[in-house]
Amino acid sequence: MTLTLRLVSSSMLALCGAPWAASAQDAAPAALGAVVVTATRTEAQALDVPASVDRIEGEDMRRGRAQVNISEALGAVPGLQARDRQNYAQDVQVSVRGFGARATFGIRGVRLYVDGIPATLPDGQGQISHVDLASAERIEVLRGPFSALYGNSSGGVLQVFTEEGRGAPRLTLGTAAGSDGLLRYGLKASGNSGVNDSGVGYVLSASQFRTDGYREHSETRRTIANAKLTLRPHEDGKLTLVANRVVLPKAQDPLGLNRAQYEANPRGVDPAALNFNTRKNMDQTQAGLVYEHYFSEAHALQASLYGGQRGTTQYQAIPVGPQNSPTHPGGMIELDRDYAGADLRWTWRTQLASAPLTVVAGLTYDGLHEDRRGYQNFVGSQLGVQGALRRDERNRVTSFDQYLQAEWHPTQRWTLNAGLRHSRIDFDSRDRYIAGANPDDSGEARYGATLPVLGASFAIAEGLRVYASAGKGFETPTLNELSYRPGGQTGLNFGLQAARSKSFEFGLKSRSAGFGEWTAAVFRTNTEDEITTLTNSGGRTTFQNAGRTRRNGLELAWSQDFYKHLRTRVAYTALDARYGEGVAAGARIPGLAKNSVFASAGWQPPQGWRGGVEWRALSRVYVNDANSDAAAGQGVASAYVGYATQLVGWQLEGFVRSDNLLDKRYAGSVIVNEGNARFFEPAPGRTWLAGLSASRAF
Repeated sequence: MTLTLRLVSSSMLALCGAPWAASAQDAAPAALGAVVVTATRTEAQALDVPASVDRIEGEDMRRGRAQVNISEALGAVPGLQARDRQNYAQDVQVSVRGFGARATFGIRGVRLYVDGIPATLPDGQGQISHVDLASAERIEVLRGPFSALYGNSSGGVLQVFTEEGRGAPRLTLGTAAGSDGLLRYGLKASGNSGVNDSGVGYVLSASQFRTDGYREHSETRRTIANAKLTLRPHEDGKLTLVANRVVLPKAQDPLGLNRAQYEANPRGVDPAALNFNTRKNMDQTQAGLVYEHYFSEAHALQASLYGGQRGTTQYQAIPVGPQNSPTHPGGMIELDRDYAGADLRWTWRTQLASAPLTVVAGLTYDGLHEDRRGYQNFVGSQLGVQGALRRDERNRVTSFDQYLQAEWHPTQRWTLNAGLRHSRIDFDSRDRYIAGANPDDSGEARYGATLPVLGASFAIAEGLRVYASAGKGFETPTLNELSYRPGGQTGLNFGLQAARSKSFEFGLKSRSAGFGEWTAAVFRTNTEDEITTLTNSGGRTTFQNAGRTRRNGLELAWSQDFYKHLRTRVAYTALDARYGEGVAAGARIPGLAKNSVFASAGWQPPQGWRGGVEWRALSRVYVNDANSDAAAGQGVASAYVGYATQLVGWQLEGFVRSDNLLDKRYAGSVIVNEGNARFFEPAPGRTWLAGLSASRAF
């Protein structure tokens, strides 16, 4: 499925114009240009869209940063928590308005896209480790009821867009090195072969990353290559081709720590991680094509195709005793996944009652074929090696969705949006390991939902809007959540039901030269049959439906530019997420902070000295449904200083950065409901990073 969510012409988010020139005129905020978004697949000014949308520019992701984890760039987005686990065998933790916090690895509950290719598979499980931040043009985040327009597991929508090749050929080289053996280096070539960008645009990028890790047994190696080509076969059409490859040959898994281990030695690991040499390797290749054709000002067609393959091998810390049971699926997992999909979308611009009306209709199909094998992770007395086959199955997931959306401007002040999406997701599992006490566990399940969304925006004054929206959403179990049944039973847990939610949002948006850009939103989401963790031990997790939950929240954000180059940002989120009935009624949903704050200030001229400071704070985070333990709240400060200059045709930039300046001890993330009470994933103490880049047009 291809999703377009684009903002253009944002002077407040763009790089500022000239070097330091302190004058009264410089101190005045610059006039702000119009921001256009297509969050609802219809192009409109951001102020008029009844949804919460944020954009992070590519330069903001890269300036003074390691460019390794997407979590580096997402701190200023209210309602979103992105937590670096310091564990590349498990991926970054991302949650939006309380959706996605229970993920034991990968990302779920949030739809992910990279250049229009879903990084979330049709079952709702996503991975974001293949993002190349060095060539990313922007990241965009959609929150609230309108996220449901993208189907299953759309608690929020996060998209990464690679920049397009423009102008003369340009070569960029970059490297960064820091604490705990961190080293990243890469190169990028970009440009356009035609005059005035009329030819083939190209962006080719590759990078390698390695780290010894803050904790013992957390060494990682990763290589990413990314390519994007754009061309116009005729003046009314545009063709975009994207390809990506990520290789993770080594990612040691240090597991979590229990309370005593965490307090005694946050750099340490549980002995089980060393005994079984817990680790993961992964290899993923994918490609996609998007064709846009404009028949007239009224009619446009967009078609996309994508496909890919992902192979993963993971060794877990499951004791030998349980694995000797004839029905146990083993402690080593081998997954081979092939996935593909297509999206066809028609846009019609017309009038209703002499007022502008835009209608979008589309069809989308996504398919996943998975070969899942389980082996014992021991041979005799030797642990952490591939042993006897204990599980072999072929799983298939397909989704077929239809959607219809409209945007109408009945007056100059009013904007009305409506959407309807029907989703159907089919799961089918064929068991190929049938022996003795291990029966044929083949089975199938089907989930479906029709999801309406409504929204309205009213212009109180120029640059000030009030809006409201409401919608329904749903979230199916993923293959990983279906993979194990409670009580050690064999087969997939087809008893799990899809979670269904109702969301409401009310907000204000303002954009002016004098006060910058600020947003305020309150929201509420009620969910039936919430999918929660039942047991979690040794890397194996079972799930259950836990009745009702509710999520109430407040989001505030403000940004402003001063003196042309001084940029400030503040974001605050208050989230009250609780179980309403069933399991742990009244308890807070674990893995979520009640309060989070982000604040930054940066001096960012295009040449000369630059620098910035940043502060991120979270309140305590409960680690289990019983709320019997929690990771303490913390506030962490960071700072960087850099210099940019021109030298014999090259643009040179260097920086030095320090994170966790006060060397605080805290848990960067938690593993929800971990069965051995190994909840805590410690964050590093004070770290240092230095980087250098060189870029030149030819």
